[in-house]
Amino acid sequence: MKSIVDLMDGTIDVQTATGEGTTFILHMKFKLAEESDIKKLEEESSPEQAAEIDFSQKRLLLVEDNEINLEIANMILTQAGFMVETAENGKIAIDRFKEEEVGHFDAVLMDIQMPVMDGFTATKIIRGLDDKRLAGIPIIAMTANAFKEDEEAAIAAGMTAHVAKPIDVAKLIQTMSQVLTKNKQ
Repeated sequence: MKSIVDLMDGTIDVQTATGEGTTFILHMKFKLAEESDIKKLEEESSPEQAAEIDFSQKRLLLVEDNEINLEIANMILTQAGFMVETAENGKIAIDRFKEEEVGHFDAVLMDIQMPVMDGFTATKIIRGLDDKRLAGIPIIAMTANAFKEDEEAAIAAGMTAHVAKPIDVAKLIQTMSQVLTKNKQ
């Protein structure tokens, strides 16, 4: 910490009292942002750029066994405009997927660790379907397994993308936008 403060020409003050705790005070000088920098940052983070797709016409199959996670993800996706249908495990997801017509779902958000049938197995079954239009649907891993090797395992299992839990809303929306835009082409 001290080396960073020194690099920024700052100081660290420490105030301590027995039984009361310690307070660290950092003093650093920052350059004020230029108006042009602020405008550039606003343009880069504009909602129009972040949401290239009108999600209101997109239907997702959300596969999640944890009821709380299911409710949270459903709320986030619904607020973003998606139509969401749910399944509690991979087996139910496969059954639901096979019941619907081609094109009913635009993407699948798939938990990995679930009872009855896990997300990897369900993904492999979907990817192995005879109808390539069904087999090619974007499948996004949505899992607490957040390490690089977990993401690589999801991609190796046939998933299109990976989103870690707890859900970073901006990351989820960005991933959905990228996946659905790529799938349109």
